[in-house]
Amino acid sequence: MKNNIIKMLFILSVIALFSGCNNYLDPIPTDRYSDKVVWQNEANADLYLNGFYTYINTYGNFGSGQFGGLLTDGMTDMLKYGSSVAGAGTPNEYAYEPTKISPDQNSLGIWADAYNRIRRVNEFIVGLKEYSKFSQDIKNRYEGQARFFRAFLYHQLVIRHGTAILLDKPSTIKDNPLSAESVCWDFIEADLDFAAQNLPKVWSAANAGRITKGAAFAFKSRSMLFAKRWEKSKIAADSVFALKVYELAPEYKNAFKSFTKTGNKESIVEFNYLAPSPVHSFDAEYAPGGDWAEMGGKATPTQEMVEEYELATGGKPNWTNWHSPSGTNTIPPYSNLEPRFHASILYNSADWKGRKIQTYVGGTDGYMQFGDDAYPKGKTTTGYYLKKWIDESNTDLANKKSSQTWIEIRLAEVYLNRAEACAMLGENLIANNDLMILRARVGLPYVTKSGNELLTAIQNERKIELAFEGHHYWDLRRWRRAHIVLNNVRYHAMRIQNTNGQLIYNYVECDTKDRKFLERLYAFPIPSSEIANNLAITQINPW
Repeated sequence: MKNNIIKMLFILSVIALFSGCNNYLDPIPTDRYSDKVVWQNEANADLYLNGFYTYINTYGNFGSGQFGGLLTDGMTDMLKYGSSVAGAGTPNEYAYEPTKISPDQNSLGIWADAYNRIRRVNEFIVGLKEYSKFSQDIKNRYEGQARFFRAFLYHQLVIRHGTAILLDKPSTIKDNPLSAESVCWDFIEADLDFAAQNLPKVWSAANAGRITKGAAFAFKSRSMLFAKRWEKSKIAADSVFALKVYELAPEYKNAFKSFTKTGNKESIVEFNYLAPSPVHSFDAEYAPGGDWAEMGGKATPTQEMVEEYELATGGKPNWTNWHSPSGTNTIPPYSNLEPRFHASILYNSADWKGRKIQTYVGGTDGYMQFGDDAYPKGKTTTGYYLKKWIDESNTDLANKKSSQTWIEIRLAEVYLNRAEACAMLGENLIANNDLMILRARVGLPYVTKSGNELLTAIQNERKIELAFEGHHYWDLRRWRRAHIVLNNVRYHAMRIQNTNGQLIYNYVECDTKDRKFLERLYAFPIPSSEIANNLAITQINPW
């Protein structure tokens, strides 16, 4: 697969031919790619199927399938976007004025594209069953992969809307009803169970990177957390570990390397970019301004996020001294923080590409107070930069695109999924042990907990371990905590001034308004066009 997937011209032509209908829930299109060509051999079927593998990245940090390619972490206390205008500044617009989200305007929505993709998957499954002459075992492997992607797409719809129109085949019926959330999770669970039952533990080297049995179990462990089916989430996670295929990377900083490129056994589901195509532009957009002042620093970590990290010896430092309105010349305790901080965030004086990061006003990497300019233009609005996901070896951002692998699921998440499920089941021993395993990797101590203290510890560990990986916004929604922690708050920056060589650290707001999260945002509205075209559904309450 890693070789076939780059044959994008063929894949894109297939996708284009399957996209002839403007309405994503229209009857079967008439411009279908010839079944005889697709199903005459496995090579053609593989190329067809490979088009679905691009969905792995679509909703990830390097994709453009949601939020205009922006990171959902920018809607939380993790990350601050520097732009104050629509487009690059949409996270700020939505955070300050969530009433801008409507059935006709929602950059976080994916309805139309998701149903286009679901239709393609369903057409693949129907064609596989009706036209291929493959053995049943081979058919099951193709169907297992396809149903994984269908479950993946429906998962994306349900976590946004709390409902979906369930289609297991191309439909000739225009008016299709919404299904209850529990029924949607049943559908997703059935697809993942089929995938887990029929996919191999590992593929041959030529097919490295394809969806595996472990991938289906791992994704089920995630989906069942959203469904609040704790026992099923736990069993799915147990099934991942029972395969004995995956291992935590010895060092946290190596947990984000590709399995197919480097052999990183922590990666369970990934999408590989292979220069010259496909590539992405994450480095150019998010790297420090000193790397490329034209675009860098699109979004930068907040002071709130920095203060979530513990000392390398355990326990959080006391940041009171750096919250003084008059500022301080005492250097913050960055160097004493735990390894996950140093692998995830760049701060003033951090080592980077053979130099020291300078995030003070007028420094090489610059600082700009949010709102002073429409775009940060290579400056940080928080005093920090992202380090996780940035390729330090890329030294020519103006001319060289990025090819880091997007890891959708890694083993650390599965540990956290099981810990949470077990905590909800009252199986505290397993939950505590899973936290200890992750903390031991970065040298942190752990004290056994129970009850609400244990749940809080799991939530905190998810925030740190999975920082900037696209989980936190959706976690806050499924925990029903977003309207509490993301409401009536402003986040902060560390504004550093260089006065005759002496650095003064000032704790300042990086927001210009209070942030808001309305409870109705727990279920996004359905696009008005779909309501108009489908007489079997009505708009989600309270929209």
